[in-house]
Amino acid sequence: MSDDALEFQQLKKAGLQLSRIGLGCWQLGGDFGEISDETAHKILMRALEEGIRFFDTADVYGAGQSERLLGRYISQRDDVVIATKYGRGQGTYPDNYSFNNLRDSVLRSQDRLERDTIDLLQLHCIPFEVLKKRDIFDRLDELQAEGQIKSFGASVETIEEAEFCIKHGNVASLQIIFNLLRQDATRSLFDSAQKNEVGIIARLPLASGLLTGKFSADSTFEDSDHRNFNKDGDAFNVGETFSGLTLEKGVELVSKINANYKPDALSMVQLALRWCLDHPAVTSVIAGASKPDQVSQNVHAAALDPLSDSLHEQLETFYRDEVKPHVRGEI
Repeated sequence: MSDDALEFQQLKKAGLQLSRIGLGCWQLGGDFGEISDETAHKILMRALEEGIRFFDTADVYGAGQSERLLGRYISQRDDVVIATKYGRGQGTYPDNYSFNNLRDSVLRSQDRLERDTIDLLQLHCIPFEVLKKRDIFDRLDELQAEGQIKSFGASVETIEEAEFCIKHGNVASLQIIFNLLRQDATRSLFDSAQKNEVGIIARLPLASGLLTGKFSADSTFEDSDHRNFNKDGDAFNVGETFSGLTLEKGVELVSKINANYKPDALSMVQLALRWCLDHPAVTSVIAGASKPDQVSQNVHAAALDPLSDSLHEQLETFYRDEVKPHVRGEI
């Protein structure tokens, strides 16, 4: 267990305190390979023991399995914040974003999470054309006024979508792909988010596991694992898997980071998570875990000293020159 208390940061518009390291619960739905209820329970209990109080899930993770596990094991605690998502479910995506559909989805999530009110509801990578119509934000405002949700935000694919969402005054958070292999948000988005008091939730901080440094070009994954079935974007945006890189190129680039930039005292996981946490605009970094020990490793990164300015500059140059040209999908 980590000796240092995990820090919290306020999601200002929502009035919620999020642990700087959160638990991303995509894997609890089985999309990183099969996972037993026993293992899920151990992961969630370890997260609580380590001080994590922010849990991120979605209605489509395992067709509701992830939400049900959170409802079964931790939802009755009044000191945890649970965020879920709406917008990618069957019968909703890509063009059925009616108010009735939204309300019904929220009610189902409430049932699975065993909560009368959802702390943070996030639009889940819905088409940009739907966002542009703005009606969806009015519906979220209405659900918030009714008390069905405490606050809302958006999980997006691109910087352009994020910048658009910031313009809606009640958006409390933006969840974006942000890691050493996807750094573009640092340019202008973060300044805009801070100016408008919109929290940044960094998702996929380990780039689907690439940044653990444990993979090789020959690594294989279960049929149910998105790193297998979505490696070329066959199921959803290719940028969600390995941050848009091929496995082979990703392994090559991570090896370069490990050899040329990683301080000897840090593991690749610690470097990757500490790098995310060093950005003041980032409210919480949601790292997944398939084993309890990985939760502890993730939390430990928050207690480390910030990386040096010179290292940040080197890693930014490396991203711009050697990583970005190989990222597939929109950024």
